[in-house]
Amino acid sequence: QVQLVESGGGLVQAGGSLRLSCAASGRTFSSYAMGWFRQAPGKEREFIGAITKSGSTTYYADSVKGRFTISRDNAKNTVYLQMNSLKPEDTAVYTCAASTSVALYYSASYDYWGQGTQVTVSS
Repeated sequence: QVQLVESGGGLVQAGGSLRLSCAASGRTFSSYAMGWFRQAPGKEREFIGAITKSGSTTYYADSVKGRFTISRDNAKNTVYLQMNSLKPEDTAVYTCAASTSVALYYSASYDYWGQGTQVTVSS
């Protein structure tokens, strides 16, 4: 089993940056691809991006491509989401998740989820 804990959320002005971290428990972190999702009030959960087990490949939603970067450090059991050029529409609860699937765009592919961290972008 994997437990995931996000951190790094907060309030930032439009155009600013934040880096979210997701720390995983257990010694099998490198066995999982990792994804980031977000959910704004009244909206469905949205795929943000994902990174493969080795970190060699990343995938992004069009809405964040070029602004957000996902990376991971398997030695630290941590995955990161660097968010730049933030917009008010990026306001949401951001959650990381772990998957053994290759279908990383779909939330149903993920086996473990964190509790989420709030990101608020003011205009």
